[in-house]
Order: sequence, then structure tokens, then C-alpha cells
Amino acid sequence: MTKKNETVVKIAQTALMAALCFVSFQFLQFKIVLPGGDATSFHVGNAFCVLAALILGGWYGGLAGAIGMGFADILDPVYITGAPKTFVLKLCIGLIVGLVAHRIAKINESTDKKYIFRWSMIASIAGLGFNVIADPVVGYFYKQYIMGQPQQMAEILAKWSAATTFVNAVISVILAGVLYNALRPVLLRSGMIQGAKVKKTETKTA
Repeated sequence: MTKKNETVVKIAQTALMAALCFVSFQFLQFKIVLPGGDATSFHVGNAFCVLAALILGGWYGGLAGAIGMGFADILDPVYITGAPKTFVLKLCIGLIVGLVAHRIAKINESTDKKYIFRWSMIASIAGLGFNVIADPVVGYFYKQYIMGQPQQMAEILAKWSAATTFVNAVISVILAGVLYNALRPVLLRSGMIQGAKVKKTETKTA
């Protein structure tokens, strides 16, 4: 495959993963409406942000999550003002997952299933662990200083966001890890991702 064709395939895969991120957040969420018209929610959208980074790498995976989840916010009257924050945070999740999984652990160069599973889980925890801290903190300052929301309302939203983000992270780590390790053999056989090939040992007869 030429570099140009590889880029086209990556873009197509990014679009597909962005669509999955969008659908998983838009239709698989339990929204909690808070005083003042704000809301937080339990959802599995972050699992597909992480899955995208595990499959595509940090940049493409991060863009898939950022575009998919950001677009979902834009189409929701409650979340539309938070779309810029969502775009940045989801991109960061992808970059962190990609850094750990592909730059540090180099999971695509391994054929050890236990090694791949362990590091895919570590990468997922790293990315979503960042989000557990960053989402409520960034959200607090974003709401108060950019959106001009009263401090008390920003604090309430931050507390609720911290709780739901933690629950979402636990569920998403498990879901992303299971999905990636289940899909990886299929993706390798189809050529959608590149990985190390198992070396065959030759046996000599006397």
C-alpha cells in the first residue's frame, strides 16, 4: 500500500470511528439535568474514543473522538456551549492512549496477547484517568471564566461531572480493552491495522 493510499484509509477509518463515538454518546447515554439548565451524563462514548486511539494511533484516534463527541455536543442544545472543551479533552485522551500504547509499549510490534492486553488496559487507564481529573477541572474554569456562569453553579456542575466521569471511565476502560482485544485479530487479518507477524520455527529431521 502506498503512503497516499494509507492516508486515505486512515482518514476513512477516522471517519468511521468518529461516527461510532457520535452514536455511542448521542444514543447510549443517561442524562442528568442540573439546576440552571446544565447537564452531565453517564455514557460509553469515551470507550470508543479510547478504542479509536488503540486502533488508529494517537492523532487519528484522538481526532475521531474529538470530532465525533464534539459534533454530538453541537447537536445537543444542552451541551452545545461545551463543544470546544469536549473537542480538546477528547483529542487529549486519544493522544495519551496513543502515546502509551504505540509509542511506549509498541503494541503493534508484539504478538504476545497478554502483553497487548495488559498495555491496552494501561493505555486506557492513562487516557481516561487524565479525563477524570481534567474534565471537572477544565469544566469548572470554562463555565465560570469563559461562559460567565456563577461560581456556585460551576462548582455544582464540577462535582457532578467528577462523579459521572469517574463511573464512565471505569466502564469505558473495561469496554475499550475487551473490544480492542476481541477485534484486533480480525483487524489484522483484514489488513485494517498492521502488526507483527508470528515467526514460524523450522524443525529439522535427522
